[in-house]
Amino acid sequence: METISGGKSEAGRRMEYLLVIYPYGELFEKLVEEQQQFLSDYGLLMKGRNRPHITVAAFQAGEQMEDTLIRWIHRICRRNQCFDITLNNYSGFPPHTIYLRVQDPQPFRQLMQQLRAIDDFIRSSGCPPVNLISRPYLSIAGGLTEQIYNKAMADYSQRTFHESFQVEELVLLKREHSFDACRTVNVFRLPVNDMMGGPGRGSNVENPA
Repeated sequence: METISGGKSEAGRRMEYLLVIYPYGELFEKLVEEQQQFLSDYGLLMKGRNRPHITVAAFQAGEQMEDTLIRWIHRICRRNQCFDITLNNYSGFPPHTIYLRVQDPQPFRQLMQQLRAIDDFIRSSGCPPVNLISRPYLSIAGGLTEQIYNKAMADYSQRTFHESFQVEELVLLKREHSFDACRTVNVFRLPVNDMMGGPGRGSNVENPA
């Protein structure tokens, strides 16, 4: 998961927050096997692996801001719909991470356009800007040495992977620091279709406070 430095804010104890997408069902099991196989193949130790996930946004906020953030993200999610994600083959961030590519990032871009609305609120409370992930991906292994990365990349560049799933919800997590276990704060369901009759994707989101 993305690392955010800790600290304090005027809004109370500052926490790290992650807005993520979890695969599920058979694909989830397949991804767990992929991660475990990588560790086995390259003789790496299991270090409290997080569930396979795609990070949408990462930010710091005071705990007293949490209720407002939940309302805001909930309103944004109501203005979006379920969408499909295809994980298509492997790539890497030299020299430390092997990941699965998200084939079409367009649904993320539309979602991130709306999530920018929380950035001013976050900054006004003395916290760093929201980190919106412009190149979504699903990590297979991170924190690698350059030697292991180069060896693995040579192998994984010859492999294929192609699986799709429907995103039905976003999950907000929090932790005190980068080495802390994440805890679920809230689950935001996405409408199956636009039953709200309200603005569609890309629309502005009003201040929820």
